Amino acid sequence: MLEPLNHVNIKEIFEKHLQLSVADGNASLDTLRTYWKNVARYLVFIKRQGWNPLHVSPIEIKKYRETLINQGMKPTTIQSHLSAIRRFYEALEEKHIISFNPAAHVKAPKEITDPADRISYLDEVELRHLFRVIPLDNSLQSLRDRLIIAIMALEGARTVELHQANIEDITKRSDGIGIRVHAKRHSRLIPLRPDIGKLLNKYLEVRATQEPLEPSKPLFIGLSKHKPYLRLSRRAFRWIVDKYLNQAGLKHVNGKKISAHALRHTAGTLGYQATHDIRQVQDLLGHVSPATTAIYIHAQNRFLKNPALQINVDIGGDFGEDKSNKG
Repeated sequence: MLEPLNHVNIKEIFEKHLQLSVADGNASLDTLRTYWKNVARYLVFIKRQGWNPLHVSPIEIKKYRETLINQGMKPTTIQSHLSAIRRFYEALEEKHIISFNPAAHVKAPKEITDPADRISYLDEVELRHLFRVIPLDNSLQSLRDRLIIAIMALEGARTVELHQANIEDITKRSDGIGIRVHAKRHSRLIPLRPDIGKLLNKYLEVRATQEPLEPSKPLFIGLSKHKPYLRLSRRAFRWIVDKYLNQAGLKHVNGKKISAHALRHTAGTLGYQATHDIRQVQDLLGHVSPATTAIYIHAQNRFLKNPALQINVDIGGDFGEDKSNKG
């Protein structure tokens, strides 16, 4: 094993590895930052323990996992942290700095909650109310914000997809307008409803009065007085959604917290409720496997298609509406 490297060299090696390896070399800047943030947190833990990060064993990785569990992190979050650490040691192993990856077989705790319970979404009444709180003043800001929420809540776009979209990704065809988005190792065309297509055109029309619209420019821009027209950050997308959710009193609904990602769940759930076509919903959301899309069916049908409803047994007492078959 080589002599221990300094902090700067370790970070440089890791970043180069991520750029080449994550998402087949096409990871977003935010993704790369998240990987390093998680690894940096791990390195701080290692330093506090007085350990050398180049000489740890799976036992030390498991102790770090225990720390994350004790901090109340969800299994999915812990998995993200362990994945980053695993990548970190992969980078060092590739450079022959270490002989094996100590995090290779350390897994996150299993998720014990029902996957359908993780689906937070707005129903149609709530979604209509959300749109009502967005101003109808035809300002660039209100047009932008309405367009963002419409594409996320009705078309199922991810925050990262809208963050990365450029004007040149707009596709106009004889049958409608769409946006070509890129994320999760593949791209897809989001076909816009006619009203959303008109909103997009209005947004671009107003924006063109304030700056030249070039194909390579970001589709969604910030409107800061100091640095206007720069690409809207992923954090800004979440801030915009949260602003209107709070104004509408929808940030917390039925014991669940509604987020920007919950708007994607809203599109999936309402889309399936309206069509009962899992293949079309899968295509709209860009899911690789129909098993991922099936969670929306499960969330909707849990009560409507509960097998217990078909069992013709009276439990006694005046608790049910159907008394047609008293045995």
